[in-house]
Amino acid sequence: MGQSVSRRVVTATLVAGTLDILSAVVYTLIAGKQPINMLKGLASAVLGDDAVKGGSEIALAGLGIHFAIMAVMVAFFVIVADRLPVLKTRWVMAGIGYGIGLWAIMSLVVLPMRYGFHPFKPLGLAEQFFSHIVLVGLPIAWFARK
Repeated sequence: MGQSVSRRVVTATLVAGTLDILSAVVYTLIAGKQPINMLKGLASAVLGDDAVKGGSEIALAGLGIHFAIMAVMVAFFVIVADRLPVLKTRWVMAGIGYGIGLWAIMSLVVLPMRYGFHPFKPLGLAEQFFSHIVLVGLPIAWFARK
């Protein structure tokens, strides 16, 4: 018998959310910026632009927002996969497709609405696809299949 929906959602959220935020920290450091400011930027999407002026409590709020968003993305996939068994039997393809879909929603809808459109650079695009497919989509699909 498979794991409960809530157990799969929590586990996949913790794994995919941690991998995703760690990749964001690495890419932030490579860009020569501070991860705390990246987390404040996440918080500012909900708390407003002045949040970036806050302290470590705002960065923690950004981390919490990140995991809350990840939980919604995971719950959606787990629930749909329970209704469409092909997403479990073909979980690798489903994870790749879901990662690409999540990238599209974030990069073509959410971020442009919040920050305006930014042109894509090849390296940045490769990093985004890696993170969304390998670190988010595949782990979510793997945990959903159980």
